[in-house]
Amino acid sequence: MLRLLRHYSVTLRRLLHTILWILLALTVEAEGLSPPSVLISPPQLVTLPVPQCTAPSINPPATMPPSTTRSSEIAGAEKPFSISSNSGVLNLNGNATLNGNVNLTHGDRQLSAKDVQYDESTRTFKLDGAVNYQDPVVRLHASSGRYDSISGGSFSEAEFELPERPARGAANQISLNTQGHLLLSKVWFSTCAATNPDWRLRASTLDLDTRTQQGNGRDATVEFLGVPILYLPYISFPLGTQRKSGFLFPGFGHTTRSGWQLTLPYYLNLAPNYDLLLQPTQYHERGVNLDGELRYLTDKHKGSVRLDFLQSDSQTQSNRNWLRFNHRSELPSGWRLDLNAQSVSDSDYFEDFSNSQYGASTVFLQRVAQLTYRDEIWRLRGDIEHFQIIDKNLEALDRPYSRLPSLKASGLVNLANENASNPMRLSYGIETELVNFDRDAGVKGWRFDAKPTLSLDFSQAGYYLRPTTSWRLTRYALAQTAPGAEQTPTRSLPAGAFDAGALLERTANLGGLKRITLEPRLLYLWTPYRDQNKLPIFDTAVPDLDFVQLFRSTSYVGADRVADANQASLGFTSQIFDSIGGRRLLSATLGKIFYFQTPQVRLPQEVSAKGHQSDLVAQLGVTAWSHWDVSLGLQWNPQIAKQERSQVRLRYRPDSERALNLAYRFQRERIEQAELSGAWPINARWNAFGRTVYDLQEKTALESFTGLEYKACCWRVRLVGRHFISNRTGERDTGIYLQLELNGLASVGSSADTFFEQAIRGYSSDSIKR
Repeated sequence: MLRLLRHYSVTLRRLLHTILWILLALTVEAEGLSPPSVLISPPQLVTLPVPQCTAPSINPPATMPPSTTRSSEIAGAEKPFSISSNSGVLNLNGNATLNGNVNLTHGDRQLSAKDVQYDESTRTFKLDGAVNYQDPVVRLHASSGRYDSISGGSFSEAEFELPERPARGAANQISLNTQGHLLLSKVWFSTCAATNPDWRLRASTLDLDTRTQQGNGRDATVEFLGVPILYLPYISFPLGTQRKSGFLFPGFGHTTRSGWQLTLPYYLNLAPNYDLLLQPTQYHERGVNLDGELRYLTDKHKGSVRLDFLQSDSQTQSNRNWLRFNHRSELPSGWRLDLNAQSVSDSDYFEDFSNSQYGASTVFLQRVAQLTYRDEIWRLRGDIEHFQIIDKNLEALDRPYSRLPSLKASGLVNLANENASNPMRLSYGIETELVNFDRDAGVKGWRFDAKPTLSLDFSQAGYYLRPTTSWRLTRYALAQTAPGAEQTPTRSLPAGAFDAGALLERTANLGGLKRITLEPRLLYLWTPYRDQNKLPIFDTAVPDLDFVQLFRSTSYVGADRVADANQASLGFTSQIFDSIGGRRLLSATLGKIFYFQTPQVRLPQEVSAKGHQSDLVAQLGVTAWSHWDVSLGLQWNPQIAKQERSQVRLRYRPDSERALNLAYRFQRERIEQAELSGAWPINARWNAFGRTVYDLQEKTALESFTGLEYKACCWRVRLVGRHFISNRTGERDTGIYLQLELNGLASVGSSADTFFEQAIRGYSSDSIKR
């Protein structure tokens, strides 16, 4: 990571200024519709929370009580005036002159000045010298001004604050009405401290509607650290967290494959329940990519459509695109429809445009339509599933089968037991499946599978006994079979199981009152052997062995193989809880399978079983120490006295800003990796982020990134460098990403919050933003 950091050792401020100077003029978020009860919340399109950087620069006079009324509750003109001053002269025509510490109260608005003149004919107060004004929305200090109960007031050479925001600024002229509407001329505006704010929005005119929480201006310039970074002929921005249409600040980055990248996003708040985000991106080495995402949400339907389209890639001389569609409909009578589909233009798309090694490992894209139903007894599901193959080097016989269609139905009936003294309950059910497996190469066809079951349940406090019996029938109708192979093979066989468990508990004084549990479990399975070598293999595989897999009724997933069994699974779980708070301090599991007869059913590439017992599975989780947690997992092969799989995770997390993770993963003859990640404040201003995944067998880093963040009171900037595997041949890519956030206005750069939260376990950006 240090090598990567040195690679990007350009001074942060110098790099930032260089980049910001080249950003084009654009408009910040503009007004949207009032939010309804069903509302889409656009990710990263709301204004950032604004901390109170310093104490208010404009303090109300001591005679003015603090305002608690919201802007929508500002008093009207019918409220009488309350006036006090050191001296005053009242003329017969009603005009008045007030001198020395003049204070005026009009409903929830308070004014003060050195001298005040009142004109009875216009019912207007003219204020001079040390003018102060305060209402529930705005507070200002000016050299002079005027005020009346109908139209409001105007003030010259004024400084202002919006305490609820909070924000502040200064203007040559400020006009405001009694409804909290402000019009400012030759103004600057910021959420930073009043003295030398780090960023300012300067405008010839600025219109702030504090009731609708909208702001817009003309001839505006955004300055950061004294550098103008954007000129905006027109600007509209939120004073609150409403969704708004308009340009967002650009994103900036660089990768080895695509060169420099500049994104100019535009957000369209089309309606309260649907919106559109357009993100055109200029890739220096490729061209312009048009990225658009439409989202919609109603009471019964929700979804999104997103398309990336790059016309005539400069490197490949071809059009590149990636389409994603997600939809869910809640239909009447308990039915639900889900659609999920993707399509990509070519097999190299993810290698060229993905920002991590996961894109390079994409082999196929799934397209599925699913209709489901459930009630108290039945679960019904119908699928149509197809795949687009991305890796053209994938052998035809290794490609996944399409399911055209897949129909599943399962039902379970529990017979009520009204005899409280008899704990026995009877239940019966059935699981059925009908699937058409389709593929260009190899055998294909239909598979019907049905499994009726009958079970008893003897359960009382502290233990349970559950004997179960079942019969399984599977029938095929095949095509493209080998010469002489049976086209309608059938398999049927019975099965029995006996599942028993207990929950033993006691209290112990182990440095404080603790509750300790011991939970033994025993599962006996009996399934006779059936020769299944003539059956095809459409979707059957062997899952990884873990504690849950020890207690499944078959060792395979998928119906093409049913393992013969005469075996018993034995496992133990023990947990320690804090009796006062209920927090789990320790959890330990241990289990294995004992074979009374060696299983004979095997998949073609599966290693034959040896011995009379399975691998030992052990798991341990410890959270007893403050801020620390440890998890360990082990699969031990007693036949060769070696571990098959293991993993260790150690995490230190004193709060949501600080997290350190150390992990080790091992799978015999396949992988051995170490991972180190963390997020940690260096001091009050600087944060550091980092992650590396290291291959101990190849002695090389698979993926690594290093990031630095500087937090000021009203802005923050992040610089992230990444190095990762970008294609299936192991070629690597390097990227650099910059993000600047101006609290209360917008952000420049691709948001790193989600990326950091996914890459660094235990880290949360919420506290950073508070």
